[in-house]
Amino acid sequence: MHAPEGDGTDTPDTVLVVDFGAQYAQLIARRVRECQVYSEIVPASMPVAQMLARRPKAIILSGGPASVYAPGAPPAPDGMFQAGVPILGICYGFQLMVSGLGGTVQRTSGGEYGATALEVLAGAGGAVGALLGGLPAEQQVWMSHGDTCAAPPPGFTVTARTAGTPVAAAEDPARGLYGVQFHLEVLHTAHGMEMLRQFLAAAGCRPNWTMRGVIEEQTERIAAQVGDGHAICGLSGGVDSAVAAALVQRAIGDRLSCVFVDHGLLRTGEAEQVERDFVAATGVDLTVVDATVEFLAALSGVVDPEEKRKIIGREFIRAFEQAARAIKGGGAGQGRSRGGEHAFLVQGTLYPDVVESGGGASTANIKSHHNVGGLPDDLAFELVEPLRTLFKDEVREVGRELGLPPQIVWRQPFPGPGLAIRIVGEVTAERLAIVRAADAIARAELSAAGLDREIWQCPVVLLADVRSVGVQGDGRSYGYPVVLRPVTSEDAMTADWARVPDPVLARISTRITNEVAEINRVVLDVTSKPPATIEWE
Repeated sequence: MHAPEGDGTDTPDTVLVVDFGAQYAQLIARRVRECQVYSEIVPASMPVAQMLARRPKAIILSGGPASVYAPGAPPAPDGMFQAGVPILGICYGFQLMVSGLGGTVQRTSGGEYGATALEVLAGAGGAVGALLGGLPAEQQVWMSHGDTCAAPPPGFTVTARTAGTPVAAAEDPARGLYGVQFHLEVLHTAHGMEMLRQFLAAAGCRPNWTMRGVIEEQTERIAAQVGDGHAICGLSGGVDSAVAAALVQRAIGDRLSCVFVDHGLLRTGEAEQVERDFVAATGVDLTVVDATVEFLAALSGVVDPEEKRKIIGREFIRAFEQAARAIKGGGAGQGRSRGGEHAFLVQGTLYPDVVESGGGASTANIKSHHNVGGLPDDLAFELVEPLRTLFKDEVREVGRELGLPPQIVWRQPFPGPGLAIRIVGEVTAERLAIVRAADAIARAELSAAGLDREIWQCPVVLLADVRSVGVQGDGRSYGYPVVLRPVTSEDAMTADWARVPDPVLARISTRITNEVAEINRVVLDVTSKPPATIEWE
């Protein structure tokens, strides 16, 4: 991942977010982008020379769980503070700056966590510094630290404090160094976005990174990558693959063929919706492949979620390869011969997919995404991934700019592996029918309640290896439980459980237990992300 290339003054500036293992590193990157400045995340282990090779306009040091004095704590890269690039340190990143430049960081007896009152300090002539200038003298910020900055480095001016932190913000504008002990990127810090904008302005970053610019840049990049070749795109029915396909079609026209693989793991009406909505909106050539038998056979007896994802990724690619050969010969579905090899595979991979699959900076492999960690080694295509650096909300904006209809742009996220990872246990045709029916009821009731724009998504999870005793009619039942997992989110990197009104939950539960005979219990998942992921598998 790298900043859009180009010549001239319209080339977007780049801000690098150095990840020290922060829970909020991705959120920092998103907040920078909300200021219309391009950002990307790099690992704390990256040498400064490699960072400078990306020509960053500014660098932000993220927070992290370590103490700067703990053995093995990640250090600031050598030469970071002498590189001549404006730097903002946040929490742990600020402590690295303070300790590395001669200030004092010390362990406190209690630490500060959560909402905290911040006092802005005026300096000579009433100045309060670049970050806090023009903001209220007293405001709420979000703290999460045990160590604290007790004394600033030489040359720094202290611009804010709290009851427990004498150096809550400090800066040395002459060297372009700024730092805050609190998390300005979270919404609980009342004026965090204003502080971030003021840092970006002080660093000379121009707010010229827009989705329209992304579209133009990606169109040129796709055209250069594909050249005179042909591409094939696997539509999943979701917004990611739809937007990716629309971008590639914009770049190469009818040299793009789209394939919709019906793997038998879809929700009710999914295949019909893809054929109706996307084809109507784009006029793209679509081939529909029914691979239900092949996918269910490959998944037979498999219960491990990682294995499920990898199998589904492999089977997807095999289906694409078969479809590409058939399209070339004019012998599959509705596809027409393109008279050339489909050497390129278009995928709707997003930044969170890359991060969670261990492809981001300083990230563990949380789970393999079928289009990232689940690809086979003998892949016969070169990948085209125009959305790889974008978050979900940015993809929706690109879709709107491209003129895709609302029913595609605002569709709730649905994982590529489909209902296979919403069945905890072996995937069978019977279990798919059960979870599919329950899911349709939940979606219908949430839509009827007008909650589609408020809820990020609502997985319905079948606990297929669990049975519970119930009473249905006049007799004893021994049925499956299902879990409702409604969440709110901005980008899927973090999420909170959605406070769905009780009457809506009651209707969903009543309908599922009345209409799906195999289910006798509906439960609600009230766990945030982290610690849990949105999907159960």
